Amino acid sequence: MLRYIVPLVVFLGVTVFLYMGLSLKPREVPSPFINKPAPTFMLQKLHEPEAYFSTSEMLGKVWLLNVWASWCVACRSEHPLLVQLSRANIVPIYGLNYKDVPTEGKNWLAQLGDPYTASLIDYEGKVGIDYGVYGVPETFVIDKQGIIRHKVIGPVTPSALDNCVLPLVKKLQQASAQQVVTRDTVEGCV
Repeated sequence: MLRYIVPLVVFLGVTVFLYMGLSLKPREVPSPFINKPAPTFMLQKLHEPEAYFSTSEMLGKVWLLNVWASWCVACRSEHPLLVQLSRANIVPIYGLNYKDVPTEGKNWLAQLGDPYTASLIDYEGKVGIDYGVYGVPETFVIDKQGIIRHKVIGPVTPSALDNCVLPLVKKLQQASAQQVVTRDTVEGCV
C-alpha cells in the first residue's frame, strides 16, 4: 500500500509546484530597489563626451531612466514607443547606454531617432550594476526625491506605458513633497 501512496504524494507535490510556477508573471520580478533611493552617478553624455550628467540635476523632477544598447534586439522593439513618448513631452527620458561602444550607440540613435533628453555612457556597466540591471532594456521611474518608484523589465509595451508608467508619472508629478506615491497607488501597475 505504501509503495502506491509515496509516488502519489510525490506526483501531487510536483503538480502543485508546477501549477504555482505557471501562475507566475516573469515580467514582475520583484526589485529590491523599488521605493529606495536611486543610486547616484555622474556620467559622460554620449553626444557630448566633454559634458557630464549627474542624477542630482534631476532632484525635484520626475524622470525615466531607460537602460539600452545598440546590440540589444529587444531595445529595438521598444524604441519607437520611446520616441513617441519623447515627442509627447510628458516626462524626460534619460538613456543609459549600457556596455556599448559609444560610436555604435550614436549611430543607432541617428538611424532610429533619439528619444533621450541625454544618453549617458556606461561602457563598463558599473551604473547598471548599481541599479540591479541584469538585462537590457530596463526602465526605471524615478520621483522628485530621487526614489525609484517602478521598474519595467524588458521592453516597455504600449500596455505597460498606458496602464502603469504614465499614470504613475502623472501622480508623481502632481504630488507635493510631503506626499508619498508608489506604484501600488496605480491600479494595473503592480
